[in-house]
Amino acid sequence: MADYSQTAPGAAFADPAKAPYAVSEDEREAIAAAIDSEELVDLALTLGNIPSRSREERAAAEFVHGWMAREGFRPRKVGATPERPNVIGEYGGTGRGANLLFTAHLDTESPTGMIEHDRFRYRESTLADPEWTQCWLDEEGRIHGYPVTNDRGPMSCFLIAAKALRKAGIGLAGKTWLTACPGEIGPEPIEEFSGIGWNGKDIGAHYLFHHGGVAPDYAIAAEGTDFGLTWQGCGYALFRIRIFGQGMFSPILDAPVDPHRHPNPIYRLGPVIDALHAWGLAYERGSVMETASGKVMPKVQLASVRGGMPIDFGAGTEVCALYLEVSLNPRQKAADAWHGIVDAMRGVDVEDFDVEPVVVRHGFEAGPDEVAPLAGAVDAATRLARGAPLEQAHPVFSSMWRDHNVFNMHRIPAVTTGMPRWRPTAQDMASSALVYALTMLAVCGRGEAPAALDGATSVYGNETPF
Repeated sequence: MADYSQTAPGAAFADPAKAPYAVSEDEREAIAAAIDSEELVDLALTLGNIPSRSREERAAAEFVHGWMAREGFRPRKVGATPERPNVIGEYGGTGRGANLLFTAHLDTESPTGMIEHDRFRYRESTLADPEWTQCWLDEEGRIHGYPVTNDRGPMSCFLIAAKALRKAGIGLAGKTWLTACPGEIGPEPIEEFSGIGWNGKDIGAHYLFHHGGVAPDYAIAAEGTDFGLTWQGCGYALFRIRIFGQGMFSPILDAPVDPHRHPNPIYRLGPVIDALHAWGLAYERGSVMETASGKVMPKVQLASVRGGMPIDFGAGTEVCALYLEVSLNPRQKAADAWHGIVDAMRGVDVEDFDVEPVVVRHGFEAGPDEVAPLAGAVDAATRLARGAPLEQAHPVFSSMWRDHNVFNMHRIPAVTTGMPRWRPTAQDMASSALVYALTMLAVCGRGEAPAALDGATSVYGNETPF
């Protein structure tokens, strides 16, 4: 696993004076005192150890819903399917202030658990890695487990941040929504794996935005960024490149000496891959984008190859397909890549081919002026919590899809920022929770003190009746 810590640019790029509300030192001390790092780590580990692969998020969603209800954040569930709900809690809204939405995803990067799929993608030793599904605190005080680092650790940080505000008796004028979504990692409906059962992002933050009863002025995708921040993100397209040839009954095949003259299109993969790789390198160089939010560096990589059927051998195949993943910077369209791929393929000696984008998701960016109050609030919070100005996130964090794209798509200025991505400590998580809590206050402004909890766990609102 790559370590991206301490590699972000050092220059400050946000103005804390633009935060809508100036948080005082007294408020900072009260909120910091209300954050229990042991409770935070316990929450992250408990939540992280609930199995929650893509398409299997329900148990984790139920846990988050129950936690929010017990803590007085009035949760509701809104989902396209009962197995994969979005969970939405809220805090504040007692006065006139900006509304802020926090989001993090419930699904975790991991093998699918379907052996017939995973055995063609992972080695046995990789499948056996306990960090796919297990989370723990080691003797050096560092947290292990992909479910915590991506993304239930940052989720736990903003949940505890909101609890700290309540414990400190600090209400919010504007409203903060606390949301946990399925499907950010995937999957995507492709080929025979189609329909709502294979939907990923469409039933997560996209669905939440349209049906979750939220109206944010700003949004934060809480994910690991090593405490950096960016307000832009890449999209991506997956292109299926089919190569056509001729099936030939093996007993009558007279194989040519030159494999590139073979009628079976699988034998043409070498020149095709060479051409696509050369195009990809040129595309990557030409797609780098640098703005006030940092650098975006799109990448290209082959994701899969399919050709013929192993159970139906004897005559080769007439069709072979490559699946090429292409990142799109926030100002690129899938068509930009499509034209380049087609041009590259026209230079290869194949009988015939076609190119089809089977998945398209464009990237987005916030306008610098529109996002300035939010970036300023995170900067002010970072200075108060960590004694240093906010920094740009490493380019890797702005060169991938994260759910701040959903909100920037809909003209809601949004950023991604959070704790260290790799091997965070309890102190890292407590520091991140404090930054989030101070940001909530700096954006929403101070409102009426919250009512004391009386043990009730009532739920209200437009909850999907699951």
